[in-house]
Amino acid sequence: MGGVNGMAKGQHRLEFEVVEGWERLPEGWAFTEVAGVAVDSRERVHIFCRGTHPVVVFDTEGRFLNAWGDGIFTNPHGIYIDERDRIFLVDNFDHTVRRFDADGNLQQTIGQTGVASDTGFAREHSPVLHAGGPFNMVTNAVTDAAGDLYIADGYGNARIHKYSSAGEHLFSWGEPGGGPGQFRLPHGLALDSAGRVYVADRENSRVQIFSPRGELITIWDWPNRPADVFIDRADNVYVAEMMIERRDHPPHFAGWLTEPRPGHDPLGRVTVATPDGEIVARIGGADNPTLPGNFITPHGLWVDPHGDLYVGEVTRSTRHMWGGLEPRTFQKFRRSR
Repeated sequence: MGGVNGMAKGQHRLEFEVVEGWERLPEGWAFTEVAGVAVDSRERVHIFCRGTHPVVVFDTEGRFLNAWGDGIFTNPHGIYIDERDRIFLVDNFDHTVRRFDADGNLQQTIGQTGVASDTGFAREHSPVLHAGGPFNMVTNAVTDAAGDLYIADGYGNARIHKYSSAGEHLFSWGEPGGGPGQFRLPHGLALDSAGRVYVADRENSRVQIFSPRGELITIWDWPNRPADVFIDRADNVYVAEMMIERRDHPPHFAGWLTEPRPGHDPLGRVTVATPDGEIVARIGGADNPTLPGNFITPHGLWVDPHGDLYVGEVTRSTRHMWGGLEPRTFQKFRRSR
């Protein structure tokens, strides 16, 4: 499953092959880190990255189209494009969610720029002590069929917030902890065709599934540090699982796992499951994680209408770990037709 040959075969019916060198960046450009990726209705691939040009757009063949967003973001973290081609970009350090049109024009900002809510959290000093309002190091956003917005919040909070399509805060749920309905870094989220909300509860190493009102339905305990969730048109659930980073110094954020939970594989990978949690495919192998088809820290993912998979990674903190080999920041996988 994954590895040197770049092929990842599902246990039942899904197969993917890595497409090396798909993206054609202008000369001298670099993603630096890819926090997220999304595809619009015209099948243009938007990469939200931490380089000089935050939003880089490609066509389906990987040809560069344009870039925008320079000088706007403090720390790109999540991207979502809805059916109306509204582009939601989440700025982790700025505590905001910004909505842009398809041409990159700012339409709306949710949250107070540079202002964090009170949760008792202090980076490198204190974990989240209590739930707070929006936002404290917000992480990701997704819309439902009505255009209402669910927002995961985040490194400095332990909440999911729901907003109306007009930007009105409707309600929130969650609190810090490891019990049912609690969160330890709600990092990514997605909605299935029934409107159920899947939350990547990263440092609890699980995906929690809720009703649209925030009522807990079930918990998947097989993921390892899930960073993002994407659900395609057939309700296949894609989960980006981050590698456990064994560190010789404390992590920058209090509460991060430093060892895998019992029974969990510490490898970085992408797992595909049914809405009932049955695993149908895994991408990523046990070999060197810098090889094509493997992962270290898959952070954001998207599946286009053809079933092709795009995965972004944030790897700057891990580059010293692989003997001078350069970790990947982005990969495309073509699904077998």
